[in-house]
Amino acid sequence: MTALGIMAYPDLSPMEQIRDYMKLASSYGCSRVVSSMLSAEGTKQKVVDYFRRFIDQAHEYGLTVSLDVNTGFLKKLDQSYDDISLFHDIGCDTIRLDGSYGAEHDLVMIHNPYGIRIEMNASSKRVEEELAYFKEHGVAPGQIQLCHNAYPQRYTGLKWKDFLEKNERLKSYGHRIAAFLSSNVRPSVSLWGADDGLPTVERLRDLPIDLQMRILLATDMVDDVVIGNCFASEAEFESLAEMLKPQKPMEDSPVYAFIRAYGPVEPEFGPCRRLKVILDEEITPAEKKNLLELVPQMDNGDSSEWIWRSRCGRHVNKDCPIPPRETEGDFFPAGTVVIVNDRYPHYSGELQIVRQPIINDGKRNRIARLAPGEELMLELIQANDVVEFYEYKTTSDI
Repeated sequence: MTALGIMAYPDLSPMEQIRDYMKLASSYGCSRVVSSMLSAEGTKQKVVDYFRRFIDQAHEYGLTVSLDVNTGFLKKLDQSYDDISLFHDIGCDTIRLDGSYGAEHDLVMIHNPYGIRIEMNASSKRVEEELAYFKEHGVAPGQIQLCHNAYPQRYTGLKWKDFLEKNERLKSYGHRIAAFLSSNVRPSVSLWGADDGLPTVERLRDLPIDLQMRILLATDMVDDVVIGNCFASEAEFESLAEMLKPQKPMEDSPVYAFIRAYGPVEPEFGPCRRLKVILDEEITPAEKKNLLELVPQMDNGDSSEWIWRSRCGRHVNKDCPIPPRETEGDFFPAGTVVIVNDRYPHYSGELQIVRQPIINDGKRNRIARLAPGEELMLELIQANDVVEFYEYKTTSDI
């Protein structure tokens, strides 16, 4: 199950505002809060008192607390790999090591007597070497956590390809991996005074926050997501909660009944992926029902490079006519959502998403188009993944 989290900055915002933010986040299913101790100023006692109060308030709302530190900061607090008692005293649940002591000493910290979980920096160059060492010395899958960096400065986030390739290697060790999302609320509170969001991956920086999450989770290599900058709006929390809710039940669906009756071997359903679409003004009630209500929509794994196709509608709505409708243009551009009409009677009702332009031959009705950025999500949908379509309603979704 995906854990949703927030980041907060008790050294940059009034504690009362942070308390209200944690309360809001908790009400929408957030289960953790991350805070960086690295930018905290003041005496040791002032910093400790500050974060003790912060942790107490987080626990009041059912949030576990992860504190971001490095070796230099731990020295400032008179702590080290073999003594993290201060973090136990203030109630810290997790220590995120932005900088490492080295595998041998980090292993000592992992086996601390307080049960404080250690979270390694998944974006560091040495993390794979350390994970191999931990595995060799008996650290079990799930005994530690991994969390990528967040990048305040625009154009500095991780490359998408490098992010995927590294996660694929990290995932083999069996630990949970977290990455950061950006709230699009401006101005925002962030690390080092930046106001350009706080994502892990650069290409996701300005996308709608729920789309950022859906893309990360659709890689099947990210388990948890954290909103890096604050304060995210209630509308953003609503959109995240909506996309994390369980998929629509299939058992009572006519599509599911057809699939079961079709043959002795039922298909293996993949994860549920969600796409947001902008409905065409001329979409009919029957077409809208096919698009938004019929489940499960899924590809059989044999689609071409031109279209993603779901045969579901044509199988269960044979008696529901799809009259042809004239659409301007000689081609349907990429991102267009179409339904096969009655000029192709055998395929009438079949739902398709155009991946690259196809000829408008009059046998398909345009019913929607992918919302901005959703083509990135479409790239990640695999054969047999269940797809649910959601209507993109307002500009607040951008």
